[in-house]
Amino acid sequence: MLKAIYPGSFDPVTNGHLDIINRAVELCDSLVVAVARNSEKKNLFSAEERIQMLSSCCYKDNNKIEIVEFGGLLADYCVENGISVIVRGLRAIADFEFEYAMALMNKRLAPAVDTVFLIASNENSFVSSRIVREVVSLDGDVSSLVPSCILPLLKKRLRN
Repeated sequence: MLKAIYPGSFDPVTNGHLDIINRAVELCDSLVVAVARNSEKKNLFSAEERIQMLSSCCYKDNNKIEIVEFGGLLADYCVENGISVIVRGLRAIADFEFEYAMALMNKRLAPAVDTVFLIASNENSFVSSRIVREVVSLDGDVSSLVPSCILPLLKKRLRN
């Protein structure tokens, strides 16, 4: 059984994240979507809120997807949970340079775990949570970049 993990901050979840999730779940028997708990990063939403956001994006009916929170080393989490593949999305060359270095470190820490890169679709190649937050904070329209159930939460949080 091929078990994969797609880790991220998902702060907030975007259509780009959902695109990677939808494509990754087709490549494995089980996909863990792991919401990173990072104390060095100032998140807009708590880990619990981000898990709820992901859960509200139609994954309740897909028994191949599990949404969890994790902290610590991703390589350790993979080994402890029988995960053999890390899925990462790439938008641009700059993403590749960072992700390549992370993939090499994860391979050193957990030799049995491989990293697979999925290229962002054209319509999502520029979308990032940071850009979405910035545009919403300036009253811009991001309705085509995030799931419809996420937009009101995002507007409420950034405009208060």
